[in-house]
Amino acid sequence: MAGILDLLGSDLGKQIISGVSGQTGAPTNKTADVLGMALPVLMGAMQRNANTPDGAAGLLSAVTGKHNGGILDNLGGLFQGGVDDSVVNDGAGILGHVLGGKQAGVESALSQKSGLDMGTVSQILKVAAPILMGVVGKQVSQSNVQDSNGLGNVLGGLLGGGTGSKQQSLIESFLDADGDGSIVDDLAGMLLSGASGQKKGGLGGLLGGLFGK
Repeated sequence: MAGILDLLGSDLGKQIISGVSGQTGAPTNKTADVLGMALPVLMGAMQRNANTPDGAAGLLSAVTGKHNGGILDNLGGLFQGGVDDSVVNDGAGILGHVLGGKQAGVESALSQKSGLDMGTVSQILKVAAPILMGVVGKQVSQSNVQDSNGLGNVLGGLLGGGTGSKQQSLIESFLDADGDGSIVDDLAGMLLSGASGQKKGGLGGLLGGLFGK
């Protein structure tokens, strides 16, 4: 199974980056930077949320229903003439559910790391979130997932090739550095740690290594 970062390098990923860039007015390279940092974080947060029975049931219901991957079949139509407000509002709801009270911290960290203002980063994430859910939904459908175990395998695969992958375990550990189960604790400091020279092994260093920062 291709990971979420592999997706961004594919033709589909380039179409997503170009479309989101056109929708938000952000430069294509900056949009790619934000998505490259944000999508693994969102995937990790989804995976952590799915570790509870209620969380897994809710996510499985979403990705087998409204977010079953259909959005990926008409990306040209989605971006042509501007993304519909309903999609952006849906994205805002997804972000609120996945990131909770940590959303502002995530957006602030991505803003500082990418050089884009927080408003633009927020718009990029709102447009990208339903597409990311669609990616999960399509994979769930293709894998004929029926339960939380299957869902966990799909999320693990998208995070980097399975539950035992080094990339996934690193993202998991750094997103919950203090071990309290909150997936995005201290995310701002972790994302920016590569620039500060501290916590070289933190998420900032990991993502910096992945994207040549």
